[in-house]
Amino acid sequence: MILDRFLVTGRVAVVTGAGRGIGAATAVALAQAGADVVVSARTEEQLKGVAAQIEAAGRRCLVVPADLAEPGAAESLAHQAAGAFGRLDIVVNNVGGALPRAFLDTKLRHLENAFQFNVGIAHELTWAAVPYMLQADGGTVVNISSVMGRVAGRGYLAYGTAKAALAHYTRLAACDLAPRIRVNAIAVGSVATSALEIVMTDDDLRTSMEQATPLRRIGDPEDIAASVLFLASPAGAYLTGKVLEADGGLERPNLDLGLPDL
Repeated sequence: MILDRFLVTGRVAVVTGAGRGIGAATAVALAQAGADVVVSARTEEQLKGVAAQIEAAGRRCLVVPADLAEPGAAESLAHQAAGAFGRLDIVVNNVGGALPRAFLDTKLRHLENAFQFNVGIAHELTWAAVPYMLQADGGTVVNISSVMGRVAGRGYLAYGTAKAALAHYTRLAACDLAPRIRVNAIAVGSVATSALEIVMTDDDLRTSMEQATPLRRIGDPEDIAASVLFLASPAGAYLTGKVLEADGGLERPNLDLGLPDL
């Protein structure tokens, strides 16, 4: 039955940034589709809710509080996941972000920090997970990129550059790791998360975001979780090196972040 291809029964998944938003929704979706899930965020408190939902779905959950920006933390996460459940099949690299900044306020360190946070951590976790995936039946990696890696908007220099790098990292890693490991990414548009609330300061800005999106709405974390499940499951078995755009059809952001003109 075709719906069986969307199941990940018996697989072990790691989801970073799993305390809320896209990460939490993705962790729960993978559990509901049959996976045991390792969830990571900065604090254990952030992960209590998602862990309860995973266990309510009848799956095992390992909570790993960690600051993945710390050296060796992402590698340790992969080792703990495989050690706890005996295998590792799915990695969802959801950690990322960078605050909007005007061009003249964007220094080299802001670019370097954005690259490390959005690409470096993803690479470290993927690199550490690959040997465990190869011990089993292969595996799959899903990177959470952004529409800002493709389109241009004022204030997103560091963030957009890093997300564009993550998208191409996905294509290159897919070539290196084929045929046993698939690597794909999702370019996310405007999604109702705490990160969006940082820039969405009033109702007018929200309306502007909705009008810039052909589907005329902000996405839900569950919209992205469903796309992750598709790519991570056998339903996406013939896709690798692809960047799936889950952005409501957005072609160009129409946002005024209040940044000063030069």
